[in-house]
Amino acid sequence: MTGMTVIVKTVTRWTAALIFLYGAYVVAYGHLGPGGGFAGGVILACAYILITLAYGGEHALRVLPRAVASRLDSFGALAFLALALVGMVGGGLFFTNWLQQKWAGKAFHVFNGGIIPLANVAIAIKVCMSLFLVFFILSSVRMFGKDEQIDFRSKEVD
Repeated sequence: MTGMTVIVKTVTRWTAALIFLYGAYVVAYGHLGPGGGFAGGVILACAYILITLAYGGEHALRVLPRAVASRLDSFGALAFLALALVGMVGGGLFFTNWLQQKWAGKAFHVFNGGIIPLANVAIAIKVCMSLFLVFFILSSVRMFGKDEQIDFRSKEVD
């Protein structure tokens, strides 16, 4: 049996879902109050880290494989860059809020932020996947003796 006890796994199943839901809320409403992409991404990564700690690394990789996390990490960065470059295509400046110019919303509504909520989602994906990968890689490293060799090549075939 890998991971922790049945009690910890049962509690983790409930709390990880609630943590993930709260992280999604922070990302979605981050432009209206405290929060946003970075804070929401950290909260979302905490859900994956909790699953890794409770169930073990093998289960965490079944839930979110390392190759998928790496691709989502790259997608978050490219989506954020694409949002910034779209403003230049229309003759504006870098990171022009082009959605706000077309559809001005009412105060304190979700859709009044223009591209800011979209940028929050891209940042949240980037931060969540980066923190998950850093945690997983650091938790996979073990101490080596003087004469042991370290093989840094990936065993996955992309």
